[in-house]
Amino acid sequence: MDALALFLLALAWDLTLGEPPAMFHPVVWFGRITGLLDSSYRRRSPPSDFVIGLLTAFIVITFALVLSVVPLYSSFPLNYVLAVYLLKSSFAIKSLHEHVSRTVTGDIEEKRRAVSMIVSRNTEALDEAHLNSAAIESLAENLNDSVVAPLFYFLLFGLPGAVVYRAGNTLDAMLGYRNERYEFFGKFSARLDDVLNFIPARLTVLLYLPLSGRKVLEYYGLARFKINSDKPMAAMSAVLGVWLEKPGVYSFPGREPKNEDIKRALRVYWLVVAELIIIVLILLATRVCPCLSL
Repeated sequence: MDALALFLLALAWDLTLGEPPAMFHPVVWFGRITGLLDSSYRRRSPPSDFVIGLLTAFIVITFALVLSVVPLYSSFPLNYVLAVYLLKSSFAIKSLHEHVSRTVTGDIEEKRRAVSMIVSRNTEALDEAHLNSAAIESLAENLNDSVVAPLFYFLLFGLPGAVVYRAGNTLDAMLGYRNERYEFFGKFSARLDDVLNFIPARLTVLLYLPLSGRKVLEYYGLARFKINSDKPMAAMSAVLGVWLEKPGVYSFPGREPKNEDIKRALRVYWLVVAELIIIVLILLATRVCPCLSL
């Protein structure tokens, strides 16, 4: 199966149709399996919690890997349909834009509701500037998680790379918290996500360089709060010239973010996505990358 054709069809699906229905979405399946295993395990001790958490991650990732190779055992044209469906499900260009664009509103309560759909923090406690910041931060972080990273792993390992990455990212989103319930149970998932995103997060920063090179590098030097997620945020903050912060966790300098800055961030998002698509197309067309056919 040709990787270039597979990518073009998946991209066309994403930009026109968006996400598959939730009940048929592989990422939703990963989340449900994770949630079922999480809720069925009664916490015991740090060592036990870590081992069961590791087994949970192993089960979800194994399921993702098996799912990703199903097209290999399907005949034409079903193999193409399944492969395109799975690859498209691993990235979310249009959906990310739609979710963030809903936060552009003058109604503060509507903005709180919209922002609460894309961040985990309590939006009721945030003022308008911090709501704007949270929306832009989510866009920047998910540009890596939902677009750059899955396509990076597709280029390296084909369809299994993209699908398994999304499974690992889903595990972290559900279990990777530093609290009593998940400190040990979710530790493996959190560290796995750190490893998987280490290179993609920095590649995402490189994609911002044509927009504001020197300033992006300057802000990248300030991104010392987290292993990966603050790197794309720093780059977005540099390009927009606005401060982005999660009080007590990270902060990047600039002027106060406004509604208009969310719109500007979305325009920057599409510029970076366009750069990425061009790079992926070139690598697939010239067969420079070691991407597998599936």
